Amino acid sequence: MEIVIVKIDFSGSALKWLWLTILFLILDQVTKHWVAGTFELYETLPVMPYFNLFYTHNTGAAFSFLADQGGWQRWFFAIIAALASGLFTYWLAKTPASNKVLGIGFALMLSGAIGNLIDRVLLGYVIDFLDFYVGTAHWPAFNVADSVIFIGAALMIYDSFTNESTDSKK
Repeated sequence: MEIVIVKIDFSGSALKWLWLTILFLILDQVTKHWVAGTFELYETLPVMPYFNLFYTHNTGAAFSFLADQGGWQRWFFAIIAALASGLFTYWLAKTPASNKVLGIGFALMLSGAIGNLIDRVLLGYVIDFLDFYVGTAHWPAFNVADSVIFIGAALMIYDSFTNESTDSKK
């Protein structure tokens, strides 16, 4: 029997940003559990004009997409989140440590994907509670995981416009 030891070198890749993944994953899960333990389902707490805490369950994806489909979407979205998590981890490992913006973006998207994956697998839904509104028009409620996915994607897009590739220098 041969023992294989795998050594991960964080110094040369953006894997050094995994601490952000863990930090925001903890923040996401702590806030979701706090809301679930403090509020009744659909309870609203006005915090300031244009913002409430509103406890709700989302069995669908963004904007409650496919939420009314009877349950199969739980595992469909869980599989997508698991695949996305693997892809973000791969991209983190392949991204040079010097590319901070892209590395942070991937770390944030990984955190959000794992955070919502945990909810889907354990609960069958995602806990949402951040409710922004204008007048009577409410944006769909979301959570910390959704927020860091959005921020991570924005950083990835920003990097695509500002980071010159080595091919463009030839």
